[in-house]
Amino acid sequence: MSVRQSLLAILEQGPCYGYQLRAEFDRRTGGTWPLNVGQIYNTLDRLERDGLVEKGAADEHGHVYWQITDAGSAAVREWLASPVERPAGTRDELAIKLAVAATLPGVGVTGILETQRRASHERLEALRGATYPGGDAQGPEGIAWSLVLDSMAFQTEAELRWLDHAERRLAENPDHSIGLELSTIRPKRGRPAASATR
Repeated sequence: MSVRQSLLAILEQGPCYGYQLRAEFDRRTGGTWPLNVGQIYNTLDRLERDGLVEKGAADEHGHVYWQITDAGSAAVREWLASPVERPAGTRDELAIKLAVAATLPGVGVTGILETQRRASHERLEALRGATYPGGDAQGPEGIAWSLVLDSMAFQTEAELRWLDHAERRLAENPDHSIGLELSTIRPKRGRPAASATR
């Protein structure tokens, strides 16, 4: 998720100070991705370094307003017009946990699958039962909140389908363990060769 581009897109509407940017980001995402003020100001400093925003004057309360530059506006247009690129590899903790567990001799993954399935079902029920806390669920903020919540629900549904698939796949092995022993081949120093899944 690009905090950088999101903040730029908000600044496209007009100058804001740091706390205001955080509040606007929360309004537009339903508070599902909490940002701290330090993260906001670090991002603004990098955006300024890159010529995408500039500091304006401070108001009577000492708030320094940031404004977008022409280069920043161009970056926002490019971001909004581009698809989100998903990485070829994964850093999904559940996928890695299950892959490693399945390769450990003597470890049965059935319990791991069941524990995760219960947790995922509970999460899905909580997401489906959530109601917009801000009042008008059909207003702009309520709709933005529901879009993020729907995305989280669909991801959880996909996770449950994947868990079912993983269980079927692992059931092809009678003891539910691939049982990979430690390799006796000494790895070479340096980075591993790039593969199609990275």
